Amino acid sequence: MRSPRRCSRNGCPRQAVATLTYVYSDSTAVVGPLAAFAEPHTYDLCEPHARSLTAPRGWELVRHDGDFAPPPPTTDDLVALADAVREAARPPAPPPRTDDEERIPGHQTGRRGHLRVIPPSH
Repeated sequence: MRSPRRCSRNGCPRQAVATLTYVYSDSTAVVGPLAAFAEPHTYDLCEPHARSLTAPRGWELVRHDGDFAPPPPTTDDLVALADAVREAARPPAPPPRTDDEERIPGHQTGRRGHLRVIPPSH
């Protein structure tokens, strides 16, 4: 199941809405809308971290003007949600029989907790 992208900052559980990219050749940090795909040399940020980010000394910071909107749900998200609902609705599998249950032909032996039900003798 695919989960939404989260903020790259340690310990931040919020959903990412912006992407931080460093342009080392220009000594520039760019904070813009969330990129379509997670890239190895970029950082996804939540809105509070995107708004409060500062650039290293001597660097320029280019920041997106406007609101950072969360990405719309994708088909993958809807499929994952449908799969999760199907999995939760699936009836539980019957417990496996244990070797200590007696197997008498024609009779069923049941267990309930630590007690065993034994059919009457003929």
